[in-house]
Amino acid sequence: MMALGVRDENLAAGGPERHVPVLLDEVLEWLDPKPDDVVIDGTFGAGGYSRAILERGAKVVGIDRDPDAIAGGQALVQEAEGRLMLVAGQFAGLEGHARQSGFDGVDGVVLDLGVSSMQLDEAERGFSFMKDGPLDMRMEQSGPSAADVVNEVPVKDLIRIIGLLGEEKRATTVAHAIANARKEKAFSRTLELARLIEKVLGRSPKKAQIHPATRTFQALRIYVNGELHQAAEALGAAERILKPGGRLVLVSFHSLEDRIVKRFFQDRTRTRGGGSRHMPEQEVPPATFELLTRKAVEAAADETGVNPRARSAKLRAGRRTDALARELDIHAAGVPRLAEYHGLGG
Repeated sequence: MMALGVRDENLAAGGPERHVPVLLDEVLEWLDPKPDDVVIDGTFGAGGYSRAILERGAKVVGIDRDPDAIAGGQALVQEAEGRLMLVAGQFAGLEGHARQSGFDGVDGVVLDLGVSSMQLDEAERGFSFMKDGPLDMRMEQSGPSAADVVNEVPVKDLIRIIGLLGEEKRATTVAHAIANARKEKAFSRTLELARLIEKVLGRSPKKAQIHPATRTFQALRIYVNGELHQAAEALGAAERILKPGGRLVLVSFHSLEDRIVKRFFQDRTRTRGGGSRHMPEQEVPPATFELLTRKAVEAAADETGVNPRARSAKLRAGRRTDALARELDIHAAGVPRLAEYHGLGG
């Protein structure tokens, strides 16, 4: 089944429901937070990872771009008595957020990529094709929405967005259907778009459990929020702010994210460069990370049985060396080049 890029989390501290965040035990194992360590939780969400890290005695800089997450985390800030600094912002800027919080180096960085279950489950946020709501999808609740993109982006660019970010093989069909429909009436609701896509693509008997709109909604969400740019830039920022020996732990939920993470670690752990009998080996800068996970760590059966959203989660981890941080080319890391729309894409 196709991954939606969804992460599950603890709800606000002391709330009526308690959901364990995805791969919590594995995150703690590879992050290995110790008393008085400083750890950046770049995707604070409802504070599931942060709470567990605080319980190990570490300090946490929690970052989230969603105002609801920042508001919901204030109870945990009070409970942590000065050991949790909660910052409203994008995790791509985690280096600056850490420095502004008083830390020039940190012992760990954890990023749980993708949309949170809280956002997905709230119809008014417009992330879900299963619930009617405004066609929004903005994590920061500001800037261009998914409706703006669907109604205004040229069809040739819609094809690339849906094809590259949604990995939708019939992106041309979907984009042209959207372009034709918006001539009559602008899209404003999630179910309007979902029903159109279902009508033009139909349902495959072999994939009846996967809604035809899944890939298009993923593409729009990633594009609106610049998720792949954020992920790649956050990796570079983590490389710069981690102390030697510091650990970087990443949990991804779909192939686009995991490909960026995998390429980053492959590039940063290489000690030899290419070469053949016709050309000498290229000089490679010293490795900036030691790979801790030789292959992606996945959720165990007991976790996926309780939380189906964990089925697509993949964890990769590395330990920072003392080598100087390198320049990062986000497109070489796997971020596709797309047309910009009011600062989106790129």
